[in-house]
Amino acid sequence: MPQSRGQVLIGQAGGPTAVINQSLVGVIETALEHRSVGGVLGSLHGIQGLLKGDLIDLSRERRKTLEAVARTPGSALRSVRKKPTEEECTQILAALRRLDVRWFFYIGGNDSAETALLLSKMAADARQDLVVMHVPKTIDNDLMVTDHCPGYPSAARFVALAHLGDDMDSRSLLGVKVNVLMGRHAGWLTASSALARVHDDDGPHLIYCPENDFSMDGFCADVDAVMKRLGRCVVAVSEGIHDSKGNLIGASGERDSHGNQQLSGSGHLGDLLVAALKAKLGSKLRARADTLGYLQRSFAGVVSEIDVKEARKVGRFAAEKALGGSTGSASVSIVRKPRKRYRADFRLTELERVAKEQRRMEPAHFKGGNDVSSEFIEWLRPLVGKLPRMAHLAEVRYEAP
Repeated sequence: MPQSRGQVLIGQAGGPTAVINQSLVGVIETALEHRSVGGVLGSLHGIQGLLKGDLIDLSRERRKTLEAVARTPGSALRSVRKKPTEEECTQILAALRRLDVRWFFYIGGNDSAETALLLSKMAADARQDLVVMHVPKTIDNDLMVTDHCPGYPSAARFVALAHLGDDMDSRSLLGVKVNVLMGRHAGWLTASSALARVHDDDGPHLIYCPENDFSMDGFCADVDAVMKRLGRCVVAVSEGIHDSKGNLIGASGERDSHGNQQLSGSGHLGDLLVAALKAKLGSKLRARADTLGYLQRSFAGVVSEIDVKEARKVGRFAAEKALGGSTGSASVSIVRKPRKRYRADFRLTELERVAKEQRRMEPAHFKGGNDVSSEFIEWLRPLVGKLPRMAHLAEVRYEAP
């Protein structure tokens, strides 16, 4: 007798992005085209939806609706930050058996890959017919193996544009502006602010990432030097900066279920840095700080065209490989081709190589402890796309007759 058709289930986890729903729709449309698929389900709030029975039938969504959702930022299935216990994994696998789910796609970052790995191993031990496919996304760009992560190019574009405008603001009224950006262990997003620079005096003038030890005295001296040269200073700094002993500069005591210390959102680090500058350089110093926070993740209308296309292709590739029976559980990586004009391919990667680990920027990406290299900028430029070019007056001085 022919084997009955199984179901596909999709979940989203971790921080949303501007293009995460492109990957979602890529999986859905590919699954619906496949003969062995009886239906496509969505789990609301990731694995939490499976535990609570909060599921929706994605097979019934109209194509027009799916295309509109693909262009919409944020997680359409809603998200979760949850590391399941062994008991919860057992409950999840039991739910998947009841639903006759044979393919589970989890769209997320390295913590989501860890969850996918846990479920995959337990399903294998139980001889359960289940392929668990991790579909990558993260604005942090810190997944191992891959050249870059879906979601990062759009977030990097937002960061570059934000600093482009902030630099114009800084030119208008002078002073110090500190922008705190996401990046717990890796500075990819903070480093992308460098794309805002076109002219020699453009900001950000200083860039601090977690890959380098941070010194408060050194920071104040760096800002002082830029202020003496330009009369203003724009600073981009990662939330995860730490001292030479590894102590986080802006740490709080709160942690999530994966053990990650909460860093963003309070404005504490920005306030701390501004207070240090005023203590060192004078209380009358005009200095302000912004924490870009969640704005970096799903900013509507600011997307990288390459990111849009690749996020969709990553979803389709994951589904094609899983449903085609050519793989067991795995993740997807983007491979940049060594050509002058940017092109990329996709390949499968073992979940063990992606789960939990973080990919940091390389020493060659930096120019000292407070800037990035031209090599990094050239690597990033094609992912972000063309940016508007700012113009300055020639400022030919008028001399009265």
